[in-house]
Amino acid sequence: MFEGIPTWPDAGRFWQVIEKHGVTHFYTAPTAIRSLMTHEVSLVTRRDLRSLKLLGSVGEPINEEAWHWYHEHVGGKKCPVLDTWWQTETGGIMVSGLGAFMPQKPAHAGLPLPGIQMALLDQQGNEIAENEKEGLLVIRAPWPSVIRTTWGDHERCRLNYFAPYRGYYFTGDAARRDENGLYRIIGRVDDVVNVSGHRIGTAEVENAINEHPLVVESAVVGYPHEIKGQGIYAFVICTGVVTDMKAFSEEVAREVAHHIGKFARPDRVQVVSGLPKTRSGKIMRRILRKIAEGDYANFGDTSTLLDPGVVDHIVSEAKNMHG
Repeated sequence: MFEGIPTWPDAGRFWQVIEKHGVTHFYTAPTAIRSLMTHEVSLVTRRDLRSLKLLGSVGEPINEEAWHWYHEHVGGKKCPVLDTWWQTETGGIMVSGLGAFMPQKPAHAGLPLPGIQMALLDQQGNEIAENEKEGLLVIRAPWPSVIRTTWGDHERCRLNYFAPYRGYYFTGDAARRDENGLYRIIGRVDDVVNVSGHRIGTAEVENAINEHPLVVESAVVGYPHEIKGQGIYAFVICTGVVTDMKAFSEEVAREVAHHIGKFARPDRVQVVSGLPKTRSGKIMRRILRKIAEGDYANFGDTSTLLDPGVVDHIVSEAKNMHG
């Protein structure tokens, strides 16, 4: 187990540890990978990482650019990348690749592990049998480590996980199944923006934005829009300095239009130096929603953030943009 941050004393800390201890299995979060991608690749390549046999990803869907960087520079194109999907409530990994025994597909978690029965439902609770479809991710049968209660509040457990769709465990995530049955996690169902009647998953827009060559990481939230109902506000971390913000915003919009459609183009793009994250790497979207709405005061407790000061920087930049 590694305790610390991957950028101290420099951004080669992970790779130094792997070399020193002959690490064979390396498991980290996409947010850490994207952060390290902004630094010189020589920090990775100067280390002897030949001991590695397997790379893992956990915590959120991994975008394609991060997957390729991880696979090429860290794994030397020889290590399988396991994009694992699970929850604390499931007690263990539920969907994952199986290394050399399963085809590698960037940004796809893979197939359910043996004995796990995943399914997709439409909004009415009907099971979607076809592939190349997306829907609500559920589990249709029990498994040994399934959550059985919530401490001190059993009813909350029942209502959150088992009541929404009778006969299924509801994960709260949306997913897409490709032509071969591989699952790609789109994101939380509640992380959805409704733009002019189109329900758009924020993770889907973020994946598209991250394809821009200057973009390292992004976070998308909805904000009130007088015409569309909700607009899309994108907070973006870049590898260099953006000198022409208007041109950059248009490039980002074209990237999203290309991958998803014109209806999903961000209405506002703000370049930021960092994102408000917990120590485990989760982006605190409630803070970003407040900023997007122009509410710069009511953020609640920010003491759990890895770097609370990043919020002040984002607010300052937002005020400069919008007054």
